[in-house]
Amino acid sequence: MGWWHPERTRLPQRRLRRAIPLAGFVVLASALTGCSTDTQWERFGMPEITTVQGEHILHLWQGAWIAALVTGVITWALIIGVPIWFRRRSDDEVPVQTRYNLPIEIFYTIFPVIMVIAFFSQTVRVQNVALEHVEDPDVVVTVVGQKWQWTFNYPHDGENVFVSGTGDDIPQLVIPVDKTIEFELYSPDVIHNFGIPAFAMRMDVVPGNNNSYQVTPTEIGVYDGKCYELCGAYHSRMLFTVAVVSEADYEAYLDDLAASEDTSSDEPIKGGKYAEELITTGEHDDEHEGGHE
Repeated sequence: MGWWHPERTRLPQRRLRRAIPLAGFVVLASALTGCSTDTQWERFGMPEITTVQGEHILHLWQGAWIAALVTGVITWALIIGVPIWFRRRSDDEVPVQTRYNLPIEIFYTIFPVIMVIAFFSQTVRVQNVALEHVEDPDVVVTVVGQKWQWTFNYPHDGENVFVSGTGDDIPQLVIPVDKTIEFELYSPDVIHNFGIPAFAMRMDVVPGNNNSYQVTPTEIGVYDGKCYELCGAYHSRMLFTVAVVSEADYEAYLDDLAASEDTSSDEPIKGGKYAEELITTGEHDDEHEGGHE
């Protein structure tokens, strides 16, 4: 009853019925191409992901975009199509008057709730995968973000080796491919954020808090990293690169660092006690008063 009117010819209706499945097929085919990860368009703007954990995040991102696009196409089709299809065809015609449609109203109420539940459950699932910690990672790197650069500490043969840098001499983080890497994050001064776009992971580096996350890189290469937190005047200089190398090259790199006294130490270089201890109110007041004496 709702789609048929006695004064309408059958030809437009048949054309519409043929066009709807065709349009649906085009939309579905376009959406499914988003599951590929060959180009940035197919990844919906995400960079090429090179970690096991990042693949889960990428699939969540793609799924969210596909759901949003399908919902948008259906919504705009209804907004534009209904006025066109049910318009007045002649001066003496009265379009079909529908007061309400209970099934559609129930659908419009239930379906958004289902979408929210689906998005929430998938987000929690991917978050749990991304933040999961194995008990014995292959490599533990102590990452220190300080004003205004990064320091990377590696355990090696019972001692600590490290590399640091400046805004003019950007440091490089070296890690082995196909190994579980844990980044332990410290800051002795302000909040920074340690992020690597190709890994689809980043996390705040908070003074007095030992944040950490793990990744498993899957491809050898050199990737960019940076601070994602506006941490002060020289925030833009907090850049670094990540070199994912073979296990043999990784061990050779650590041996080179251990051969120099300038890049080896007994303990990880964390920048001071406030990297692991919160500044208390009393200490802050004492420092503030001392500055005026």
